[in-house]
This record gives sequence, C-alpha cells and structure tokens, in this order.
Amino acid sequence: MNSHESKSELLSELEIIHKWEKDQNGLWFWEKLGRLPFKLLDRITPQIVHNKLGVALDELGSYIHSGGRYLISEKEMFKRFSKKTGEEEVDLSLISEMPISVMDEISENIATSRKRMAMTQGATTGIGGIFTLTIDIPLILGISLKTLQEISISYGYDPNDKQERIFIVKCLQFVSSDIVGKQSILKELSAYTSQGVVKKEETLSQLQGWREVMMSYRDNFGWKKLFQMIPIAGMIFGSLINKSMINEIGETGRMLYKKRRIMERLEPVESVETMEPVEKLIIDEKNNGSV
Repeated sequence: MNSHESKSELLSELEIIHKWEKDQNGLWFWEKLGRLPFKLLDRITPQIVHNKLGVALDELGSYIHSGGRYLISEKEMFKRFSKKTGEEEVDLSLISEMPISVMDEISENIATSRKRMAMTQGATTGIGGIFTLTIDIPLILGISLKTLQEISISYGYDPNDKQERIFIVKCLQFVSSDIVGKQSILKELSAYTSQGVVKKEETLSQLQGWREVMMSYRDNFGWKKLFQMIPIAGMIFGSLINKSMINEIGETGRMLYKKRRIMERLEPVESVETMEPVEKLIIDEKNNGSV
C-alpha cells in the first residue's frame, strides 16, 4: 500500500500544521490565570505531592535512557492498521509508506481513546482529593507517554529508538512551555528528518539538562492538579483537567509527527533546516497555481 500524496497535497497539509504552530504562541486565559499564583501554590502544595512529582521526573529520565516501564507493544498498533487497510503483514516500514490520511485517522482514534481513559481516571482519583492525587500523577504521566508512543507508530516511527523517546519528551515539554520555549523546541525538532542525523546528536546533548527544562512540566501539572485536591469536587476537576492535558498532548503529538512525515516526503525538493524555506515553497506553489 504505497500511495504517496502529491507535492501540492503535502504542502497544503504542511500549511495547516504551520498555522497550528503559530496559534500556539498565545496562551489561553485559563493558562495565564494559572501561571500567576504559582509561587503561592508551590508553598501550599503538600510535600507528598512534590515528592511524587519528583519521582515522576526521575521516571521520565529513566524513560529517556531505557524506556523503563512505559514502553508499549507495537502489536496492537499493527493490528489497527491491518484492520484499516486489509494488509496482513504490517510493520513500521509499511506504515511509513501509507497515505497521511490513514495515519491521521489511526492517530486521532488513539488520542480520543486515551482522552476517555484519562477522564475516567481523573474522576476516579479525584474522589479522595489530596489522598488520591498522588496516585493520579504517575498514571497521567504513563497515559501521556503511551499516547505519544502510539502516535509515533501511527506515523511510522519506532518509539523503542532512543532518539524517538527524546522526541516524545520534547513533545511533552512543548505542551507545557511558554512562547519562547515552544519556538525553541520547534527549532530543535526540525532536525528530526533523515537529512538531520547530525543535528539529532546536538539535540541529544541539549536534552542533558532535561531535568531543569521539565520543571515547567512539573509547574504546569502542579497548578492544574491543585483543584483536584478538593474532595468530591476533585472528581469534576480531575476529569476535566486530565481530558485537557491528554487532548493537548495528543494534538501536539499528531501535529509534530505528521510534520516530520510530510517533511521527509518533501525532502527531495526542499531543505528542512528552518520553516522559512518551507513558507517560501508554499507561496511559490500558490503563485504557480499548483496548490
């Protein structure tokens, strides 16, 4: 099943992704409000929650280096593609050659499924407020990582590869970063194409300070979860917060992985060093009437 899109179709998809990236520059009012009192929230958050967040960060470090306990089985993902396409023998190589539309459909179904799971979990662990919050922290981290791993397979990438695990953690960072951080991460992730092998090593060295960078993830997680500390009411907050987190993570994963696949298919005709040449290519194509 080797049905590549035309260059104009790929550029149209890329333009949608580029628009999404620009939209990430603004923070929602809820996000802005949540960032204001963080110093206060940090002081009143119980030590047990800080300790659990610290453990989660350690596990994230373990995931980067070895995959830890968060690695998933590829077999279930291959079954999804087999059912969708009718192909009996599905592997990553075959998936990487499939149409973007098939990849999109599978990845969207995954994100929807994981979002429902996160909502149920958030409601369940929100019943006891602070007493069950510490259970929710590692669970939501696990759902986040597994969602991104499944999305990576959806676009034909191997999450067992250390470079892919770094990409996945960068996606987590992107969701929680401010405007400057998001732009920096987008620039780093542009190296993840077959033409960017050398740059991947640079990205690996940049991630050595992941513990500091991931503090933004901890902070973001901390204020959102504060509302879940209220018993009973925590059910509602827990469900909505978890849904929001996984929705953002799923959308980010789908956009950034799809961008990689599109860029690799466009590589023969355009450099992927920065977004500027791509913007020029889109404009040129429009002027020529081929988009």
